[in-house]
Amino acid sequence: MVDKKTGRILRSLSGFYDVQTDEGLITCRGRGHLRKGQEVPLTGDLVEISLTQNKGMVEKILPRKNRFIRPAVANIDALVVFASNVNPVTEPFLIDRVAAIAGEQEVEVYLCVNKCDLDPATDLVRIYRNAGFCVISASASTGEGVAALRQLISGKFTAFTGNTGVGKSSMLNALCPDLNLATGEVSEKLGRGRHTTRHVELYKLDENTYVADTPGFSSFDTDQMDVMLKENLQYAFPDFAPYLGKCQFHDCSHRAEPGCAVRQAFDAGQIEKTRYESYLRLYEKASQIKLWELK
Repeated sequence: MVDKKTGRILRSLSGFYDVQTDEGLITCRGRGHLRKGQEVPLTGDLVEISLTQNKGMVEKILPRKNRFIRPAVANIDALVVFASNVNPVTEPFLIDRVAAIAGEQEVEVYLCVNKCDLDPATDLVRIYRNAGFCVISASASTGEGVAALRQLISGKFTAFTGNTGVGKSSMLNALCPDLNLATGEVSEKLGRGRHTTRHVELYKLDENTYVADTPGFSSFDTDQMDVMLKENLQYAFPDFAPYLGKCQFHDCSHRAEPGCAVRQAFDAGQIEKTRYESYLRLYEKASQIKLWELK
């Protein structure tokens, strides 16, 4: 007899999926067409499963409200991007690319500047607050900002992301000490951490709050992230919003055209330099994308 259920994938690892159902956690494999990569289940997916002789099988992925390639997660309410200004120092472009991808999917983005006990990252905080982001200065070591972050993500399905060694797992431990997640040291010589989180896993902080911890990435990994059309990029920068539609040309790319309101705002100091530079870098990358890559 086949028993059918629905649930949410809490962990995806090596072709196995831990699915939380009303009757508990069930470890499943993917049905044939899923295993062949036609439709890959992700952590956070709502799925239909079948249970035969205590063996679970993911039969179908239910409609998603969003999905990401990196971090490999689906159906999130918000994305918390972690950054720091000390060992490792986060390049603003990494933040901007992740934020642009999330913004295109209308997912809220928060910035958590961690390790502020070692370096307050004043410039980083200023840049993103001026750009309209919700920014929390925090320290997983001292507990600063932990309560504010917990309040921000309460009642939501959130994913933590950021470069390797920035302290995502440490912050999850601070939010919920019972998790006791492994954390890694950061190399003083290389200025980056070792990967301690190797897969995406969803953790329950309370009845209505879930957080996905994700593997860290480096600047080299951004090429593996989602792609988007260059025409859509401007809408993924909230600090551009007050100036869109005010350019001399309706199809302005906001690079070198005369009468560009975005460029004028940048020249006047109303848009941060690193943000505008990230836009130019992302526009160049997006210009190389073919329409078939977005299918």
